[in-house]
Amino acid sequence: MKHIISVLVENHFGVLAHVSGLFSARGFNIDSLAVGETEDPTVSRMTIVAHGDDRVLEQIMKQLDKLVDVIKVQDLAEEDMIERELVLMKVNTSASKRADLMQVVNTFRGKVVDVNPKSITVEVTGNESKIDAMLELLRPFGLREVVRTGTIAIARKAELSTQANYHEVSENAKAKPQAKKKTKTKKAKTERV
Repeated sequence: MKHIISVLVENHFGVLAHVSGLFSARGFNIDSLAVGETEDPTVSRMTIVAHGDDRVLEQIMKQLDKLVDVIKVQDLAEEDMIERELVLMKVNTSASKRADLMQVVNTFRGKVVDVNPKSITVEVTGNESKIDAMLELLRPFGLREVVRTGTIAIARKAELSTQANYHEVSENAKAKPQAKKKTKTKKAKTERV
């Protein structure tokens, strides 16, 4: 089953490695991963697309939620959501085939972003099925290069986090793991003595 997971994290060095490491440790492949700052520059949103067993994914989500730098985790596949992907495609073209190519681009509401004598670069935004359909129609022209961003998504109704409660959630998330670390340190010192 396809899962689109939205993860709000502290915008720190190494957080991406921790999150992706949880997936790889469980043998769970990430199909796409998009990361960017939110309206608050101290917070980033990761959109992770993965296929796999629901039970294993539930465990991964629980483990993600326990990480100090993770603020909130949500499986958007369970929500009514809006998803988009951006793709840039460099397509071979000759003067005689340009009109046919432009017809396909216009049908998918694509935009030409660069033209040279041997190719045209097209930008298209849409859901995964729209992008895949356009790629299939452009293959006969000769795709030279394709760059995809991966899926980004947002729930239609519920917000993952709001600016007003972010700092409260962040402080609560940090308090628990720090207390656990102190306890482990005390136990280690006791055992050495």
